[in-house]
Amino acid sequence: MSIFEAIIFGIIEGITEFLPISSTGHLIIANKIMGITGELSDSFNIIIQLGAILAVIFIYFDKLKVGINLWFKIIISFLPIGIIGFIFSDEVKALFSVNVVAYAFIVGGIVFLIVEYFIKDKEPSVKRVEDISYKNALFIGLFQIFALIPGTSRSGATIIGALGLKISRKTAAEFSFLIAIPVMFATSGYDFLKHYDSFSIQDIYLLISGFLVSFVVAFLVIKLFIKFLENFTFVMFGWYRILFGITLLIFIQ
Repeated sequence: MSIFEAIIFGIIEGITEFLPISSTGHLIIANKIMGITGELSDSFNIIIQLGAILAVIFIYFDKLKVGINLWFKIIISFLPIGIIGFIFSDEVKALFSVNVVAYAFIVGGIVFLIVEYFIKDKEPSVKRVEDISYKNALFIGLFQIFALIPGTSRSGATIIGALGLKISRKTAAEFSFLIAIPVMFATSGYDFLKHYDSFSIQDIYLLISGFLVSFVVAFLVIKLFIKFLENFTFVMFGWYRILFGITLLIFIQ
């Protein structure tokens, strides 16, 4: 892996991690196109994920440092995917393929279009993250289990679950960012324990480059995404997912 490729991967992670378009799906495709595999790829993915999640902590630090109730809701949302993901980790890894990613993209896109059709004229009843109930947090956490299917998108699954509960688009996205914290730390920690011996001092510049790029890009994307949702819907992301999935099925096998 070159510095240029490390930067490209950092950009992909930063852009896609918190948008409802699946970072895992895009990284699988990027790995396939660039021919990057093996332990360095696994180690690098851990580092750039940590860069992206650090951006969330940085942006929402004030909420996180005083919100004990919010932390309880975040943990409640994490439990379903944490338990299922741990039990079926090998089965989840076996699903990683271009075809699975492609179909997950298409199905997810269609679901977004359907959900947006039914909620377009309805006023949301929850407009602040702090007002999300424990029951709703668990419900959203159950939706997060779908993210174990590569290409589904963790943020996409949780946002759809939140929209179904009449939570505003902006609040749904923000809660999705926050509940990513334990998920990504748990995933990165588990992967680190499996691949810690593949971290090499020779690759330090690649890891630092990817980490910094992922952090900066994720920070900017989160800020712009929240502004976007103040005036627009998720329809654009639905169509993007469908077109991207079809493109994968046609051109990448």
